[in-house]
Amino acid sequence: MLNIVVCVSGGGTNLQAIIDGIDNGSITNTKIVGVISNNYGVYALERAAKAGVPGIVISPKDFEKRSDFEEAFLDKVKELNPDLIVLAGFLVKIPEAMVEAFPHRIINIHPSLIPSFCGVGYYGLKVHEGVLARGVKVTGATVHFVDGGMDTGPIIFQKAVEVKQDDTAKVLQQRVMEEAEWKILPEAVKLFCEGRITVENNKVYIKGE
Repeated sequence: MLNIVVCVSGGGTNLQAIIDGIDNGSITNTKIVGVISNNYGVYALERAAKAGVPGIVISPKDFEKRSDFEEAFLDKVKELNPDLIVLAGFLVKIPEAMVEAFPHRIINIHPSLIPSFCGVGYYGLKVHEGVLARGVKVTGATVHFVDGGMDTGPIIFQKAVEVKQDDTAKVLQQRVMEEAEWKILPEAVKLFCEGRITVENNKVYIKGE
């Protein structure tokens, strides 16, 4: 049984997709041992509670120095001893010490086709606003390993989503979640926990494909 920790900042729809995958048996050999939020009162914590998963809040606002927050965050993750850390809409840059402590064991979902519309400043609705402002015809989502940069780690999965002429940022955000994020993130968790993902020369290879 592999243990995973899911980090969240908001509603937790991607967390729910993982919970559902475990519940329906499509993700096997996997247990969520903790959900960590950087914000109080978010719905993701309610989702965790309903699933019987411990919810923990570690907020930068509770610490005078950023380094103290990062240390507390890393200590809690180490205490939970995960095989995999999943960033499911977690709007906090992962400390370098955590990346070093869990190499190729942290994955992130980003709501665009990396390397487009990613990096500093591109998060949440801002990604979709950027997509619409540029007028691209196709967007999507990417699951990737986390390294020391911002959205720069090895790519595991990508799924394209059509951009429609009358889209608003919120409408597009919902379509990207439904057609891409909620599908490829649970699939990445599944394959990782089955031991089918390897990384060589910054590229991801999936056994059996």
